[in-house]
Amino acid sequence: MRYIDEFHDPELARRLLAEIHATTTRPWALMEVCGGQTHSIIRHGIDQLLPREIELIHGPGCPVCVTPLEMIDKALEIASRPGVVFCSFGDMLRVPGTGRDLFRVRSAGGDVRVVYSPLDAVDIARREPDRQVVFFGIGFETTAPANAMAVHTARRLGIPNFSLLVSHVRVPPAIEAVMESPACRVQAFLAAGHVCSVMGTGEYPRLAARHRVPIVVTGFEPLDILEGVRRTVHQLERGEHRVENAYPRAVRDEGNPAALRMIEEVFEVTDRAWRGIGLIPDSGWRLSDAFADYDAERRFEVGDVRTRESAECRSGEVLQGLIKPNECAAFGTTCTPRTPLGATMVSSEGACAAYHLYRRLGGGSAEAAPRKETSPVG
Repeated sequence: MRYIDEFHDPELARRLLAEIHATTTRPWALMEVCGGQTHSIIRHGIDQLLPREIELIHGPGCPVCVTPLEMIDKALEIASRPGVVFCSFGDMLRVPGTGRDLFRVRSAGGDVRVVYSPLDAVDIARREPDRQVVFFGIGFETTAPANAMAVHTARRLGIPNFSLLVSHVRVPPAIEAVMESPACRVQAFLAAGHVCSVMGTGEYPRLAARHRVPIVVTGFEPLDILEGVRRTVHQLERGEHRVENAYPRAVRDEGNPAALRMIEEVFEVTDRAWRGIGLIPDSGWRLSDAFADYDAERRFEVGDVRTRESAECRSGEVLQGLIKPNECAAFGTTCTPRTPLGATMVSSEGACAAYHLYRRLGGGSAEAAPRKETSPVG
């Protein structure tokens, strides 16, 4: 387990932690929205260095994890068809569908390729005009501009054999859904800095005011997270509920205007199902009518797909912040990175993967690295 002494500025980390400890007078439950933040928290033991009164709840901020099983099965069906080149980021290949994953499709003869950009898939379609090339377009607002650009480029270059299987989701409606859940314990949010770098912060003041929760836009480095926690605790202790930008080096209130224009041209807002959570209104994007010819769901007519979730997997409760990964009976036993029951165990941003990788194996604490008691900075 890595601790604060490996940060770039140990003295600043000590000061931030000391202020958080001095400020905290009562229990508070904070949700970090992004899976990347979750991994940073668990990797560096940040949750173990905070006051015991502060609980960090892991939110539904892993785009691979919240991609619904129905969409995974649609991807598997398309990838299995002859004449198709199915392109995806590597995270998706081991995500279990109903009975198989993309690796098994590839081992059975399907042409499944890992790419590093949706534009790589467009280039494959240009070079192989006799094949149907499909890119699996998943993710939050951060990946939407690049996926929109891929479709826009394919149309501009006259590449008809490219299409996009879209499963985009949006963060603010997910925050709304979390707060409206009867089981919600969340009192504040650390918002994902990379999402806000694209979209800006305009949707958050309404959420903060309506639900009376602080929302602090936070980066991903350990010091970023500590600063986000510090600001959040200050607001909670004062009874405030504002939006603060603790990540100004990357986030502006207005976001990225060019990226926003591209998203608005290619996509339109739609209801979207989230794996383990259910349908959230207006929480996703789909291709607009102007780009419907590039919609892989329509092109391959995969509307009638039957799915079956694992009865053992509790990843839905993990994604909602209701349990920690190591509170699931399957965690580390029948569910491991080699034999995953759900996407939270295989995604690089999944909470279950973080707990397994950094040895948070049971009992809500780190077996390999018990919480230090002598100093908040070790």
